[in-house]
Amino acid sequence: MTASSPAPRLDLTPAPGAAPPAKMIAAQTRYELVALLRNGEQLLLTLIIPVVLLTLFSATSLLDLGPGKRVDFLAPGVLALAVMSTAFTGQAIGTGFERRYGVLKRLGATPLPRSGLILAKTLTVVLVEALQAVVICAVALALGWSPHGDPLSVLALLLAGTAAFSGFGLLMAGTLRAEATLAAANLVYVLLLAVGGVIFPLDKFPAPVRSALELLPISALADGLRQVLQHGAALPGKPLLVLAVWAVAGLVLAARFFRWE
Repeated sequence: MTASSPAPRLDLTPAPGAAPPAKMIAAQTRYELVALLRNGEQLLLTLIIPVVLLTLFSATSLLDLGPGKRVDFLAPGVLALAVMSTAFTGQAIGTGFERRYGVLKRLGATPLPRSGLILAKTLTVVLVEALQAVVICAVALALGWSPHGDPLSVLALLLAGTAAFSGFGLLMAGTLRAEATLAAANLVYVLLLAVGGVIFPLDKFPAPVRSALELLPISALADGLRQVLQHGAALPGKPLLVLAVWAVAGLVLAARFFRWE
């Protein structure tokens, strides 16, 4: 640089601005996923309990599960239970306490839009369910499971079940106190585990009771997965219709009544 050359000028003008939406959603999804996986209670609910139930009832004759291999009946039901534990129970409890402690209110003051937060939570649920499916299927295959059917039909049922359970999980988290959500979500989990056709066949119940139980989302998801994976059926219409009705009802009610504070 010669003595007569002008000195270079640095542009130090601030350039504030939000990150691109995709980057914000990815960051929030990563945070949600890490927080969930670090939570021992959530891991117990989402992974350990389904695997223990699958292993215990596949390896013993405590229950009469009808003809065929026990794991063939149990694996689809445990997959349905895994969807419920993540999309409904875990999401309801986690979101309920985030609302109580003001986390949702603080997030509302960030550039991340509400739609971005909901999408991040949805992506987190889907990622956790994918992990659950891998673990449960690996254990089931090791126990002698012989799945059949169309993978796309399984995927459609799982997505419909996720939407159904997510809607009512968010509805509960957004309308009840956190402590009430904790108690209610766990109670619903235990009740649906007992009467939702997950490990206890619905044909053991009286006909009128069975007809009512078949309309529950957990029953529809377990039955639909069982029709495809155990019997090789095409996309089952009735279970998918039941799940769609629950999904629309839950998401509409959650959008209407969810309170962020």
